Amino acid sequence: MTTAFDPIELGGKRLANRMAMAPMTRSRAYGPGASATELMAAYYAQRASAGLVITEGVQPSVVGQGYPDTPGLHSAEQVAAWRQVTDAVHREGGVIFAQLMHTGRIGHPSLLPDGLIPVGPSAVAAKGQVYTHQGPQDFVTPKELEHDEIMRTIADFADAARNAIAAGFDGVELHGANGYLIHQFLAPNANQRTDAWGGDVAGRVRFAVEVTAAVAEAIGAHRTGIRISPGTPFNDIAETDPADLEQTYTALVAGLAPLDLAYLHVLEGPDQSLTGRLRKDWPGTFVLNPFTHPEPTGHDSLGLIENGAADMLAFGALFLANPDLPRRLASGGPYNEPDRATFYGGDERGYTDYPALPA
Repeated sequence: MTTAFDPIELGGKRLANRMAMAPMTRSRAYGPGASATELMAAYYAQRASAGLVITEGVQPSVVGQGYPDTPGLHSAEQVAAWRQVTDAVHREGGVIFAQLMHTGRIGHPSLLPDGLIPVGPSAVAAKGQVYTHQGPQDFVTPKELEHDEIMRTIADFADAARNAIAAGFDGVELHGANGYLIHQFLAPNANQRTDAWGGDVAGRVRFAVEVTAAVAEAIGAHRTGIRISPGTPFNDIAETDPADLEQTYTALVAGLAPLDLAYLHVLEGPDQSLTGRLRKDWPGTFVLNPFTHPEPTGHDSLGLIENGAADMLAFGALFLANPDLPRRLASGGPYNEPDRATFYGGDERGYTDYPALPA
């Protein structure tokens, strides 16, 4: 019987176990030009016992930034700064992928230079607010991307993926979840286009497939993964028609499957039946961040590997509070409780980490 503690081959790497550290925004890129710092290197190195470490969202371009102090991978300065992170994780025997996250319409002009404004598939503002250094600000109406701008954005993702490899990452994960740009193209309330990049299901999945194909061509499919979150309403995404939801994501998986990617990472919503369908349709490694709300994913989810529901499990909040989480899961605890006050990096320029179990 396969367990979460067994090794697995992924992207040409032999992972020590089947537990991934899920990507979590930390807003700690205080280095010059939104670059990584020694603090970030220490944070990820502490968690290198995960079979796979997936970083916080990293913007592939200047306009892709939607939160304060998030890191990029679009400049030589940023590439050099990330080296300290990847080197630190590799010294601890870990494997680390960078998550490429273009936030699209989620953001605010005050976070962007040179008069830029957020962009999206359609000129439709998201409901809600985003945190800025000036406090919470309402989302603005994004600039609708024209065809040539879409192609430039796809190229930006591919360039950022090349930069990730140059920075020492073992691969990249494309953020197609949680209401950011790739997800916005998938969702009918955010994508109201009538051209080839919207309209029917085929049009709405096109951007996700073409971005993924471009990145796979740039760095190799074995170094490329993608994360999706079907039906999750985060950042004002409305995928409320069950039939359209299933058609959209089965079409997306069908479009991605021939690329032979490193993995598909599903952030599960309340509709767990769709997860089972996607698991059946996906021919490669299936990473699952299971729906366990309101509790964080923990020990009770380990059976999902044993029963074949997933090949790997992604753990989020519990990894923040327990840097040595695989060891604690193996021993059944004890577990530190996540500090919700610092969950999104809201601990200014320091950080609170938690003691490891005694050796």
